[in-house]
Amino acid sequence: MSWGVEHLPYGVFSRHEGETPRVGVRYGEHVVDLAGVLHDEVFATGSLNAFMARGSAAWRDTRAVLQNKLRTDPGAVEAHLVPLDQVRLHLPFEVADYVDFYCSLEHASNLGRMFRPNEEPLKPNWRHLPVGYHGRAGTVVVSGTPVVRPSGQRGAGVFGPSAKLDIEAELGFVVGAPTALGERAGRFTDHVFGVTLVNDWSARDIQAWEYVPLGPFLGKSFATSVSPWITPLDALSEARVPGVTQDPEPLDYLRRDEPWGLDLTLEVTLNGEVVSRPPYRGMYWTPEQMLAHMTVNGASLRTGDLYASGTVSSADPDQRGSLIELTWNGTEPLKLPDGSSRSFLEDGDTVTITATAPGPGGTVITLGEVSGTVLPAR
Repeated sequence: MSWGVEHLPYGVFSRHEGETPRVGVRYGEHVVDLAGVLHDEVFATGSLNAFMARGSAAWRDTRAVLQNKLRTDPGAVEAHLVPLDQVRLHLPFEVADYVDFYCSLEHASNLGRMFRPNEEPLKPNWRHLPVGYHGRAGTVVVSGTPVVRPSGQRGAGVFGPSAKLDIEAELGFVVGAPTALGERAGRFTDHVFGVTLVNDWSARDIQAWEYVPLGPFLGKSFATSVSPWITPLDALSEARVPGVTQDPEPLDYLRRDEPWGLDLTLEVTLNGEVVSRPPYRGMYWTPEQMLAHMTVNGASLRTGDLYASGTVSSADPDQRGSLIELTWNGTEPLKLPDGSSRSFLEDGDTVTITATAPGPGGTVITLGEVSGTVLPAR
């Protein structure tokens, strides 16, 4: 059972218009109202932030108590089960900061080959540190929120709606426990509460014109979609893998003493048709390395920080996590079953990203999906 006691992802829900949202966990086709079951008002705040700020010991203890109740005293929980089809799901946490990385060797190499065909695909720094940029926290939205096609400069004297609207299938990491300014982060599991699927929508034509010399800006900052469900790290214990071999060996602060490679398989559908199945386990840089690099200069963490992996891609053409790769920058359009084709997204298109991972005892963990539909430019 994907949504059984071995998973219990956290989300925020309301049952009717005007009701203050509450924190719950998904259990089967229901949401468990945690404020009612655990008699703790921290779960009636409409956000996960207050609970996440309590730290990793509280996260583990709460999960253990809830699992025990579901296994040994289901009657105590039954009165606090709300059918999933009777709730509205909200953005599960208040996003403090948003950082997006670039951790797939294959994705970085593919883009390098497209845009710098006569050079080495990777820049000299890429194998030495997890490359990233700061995004716009205020445009992180929950799955199901429509995405308005962005407008911007697409070249010298050219302004208008993006003609190369794209997606990026990513895995996001939600920070619970903060750090002080000037202090490096400690162990990954002491700070990161859980994971969520991310679609980092991208306007490739706006991005291509603006990104030199300081990197992504308006081509990325108009919308980033996340799942309404945050899977706790403890639910992914069976999915952990060592990660790929890194050459050259990273500097000391990036050494993987407790590696957090993850055996997840993502699936991207466009208008209901599967177009890609990117495997996360092949990512070059792992989430604990991203966290270490993000804070090595003393940058502080805040409860609700979100950082993402960057596009998940593989060497196989059908395992690339963005349209720019799947269509090789539009030169090899995708053929869809209805007879249409896509180089990039058209108005009305719906993109959905799902993922699965091995769980305890041969179970399968299904992460909460992230979906969005493109609306015309305004």
